[in-house]
Amino acid sequence: MSGTPEETRGAAEQWRVTIAEAEATPLPEGERSAPVLAHGGMLVRFYAPCGTDEQSPHTRDELYVVARGSGAFVNGEERHPFGEGDVLFVPAGVEHRFEDFTEDFATWVFFYGPEGGENPAQGRTQEQP
Repeated sequence: MSGTPEETRGAAEQWRVTIAEAEATPLPEGERSAPVLAHGGMLVRFYAPCGTDEQSPHTRDELYVVARGSGAFVNGEERHPFGEGDVLFVPAGVEHRFEDFTEDFATWVFFYGPEGGENPAQGRTQEQP
């Protein structure tokens, strides 16, 4: 689950994906999550680990949006509880994992930005929906 631009070519370029559609997407061989949507440099994967979360740091920044379930999220040196609807950010290269999660746990994973992550010192915009 690295979220590299090469993976975006394997994900469907579309505008909407449901949890049911994501769950029905076959996992690529050797992968723990399925690419379900891509646009430009953004890749969305659906991740529903069983038992333990054995992921390693990624080369791009990522956002998790918890679709269902709860547990604890380790992000670097910090550990926080999480639940359905929570949004979790992980900078590129940071150790992270889900722990003590419920059996129904599933999350959307959004990979974006350049390899090595975005520069946090760059100006922020105040975009609104």
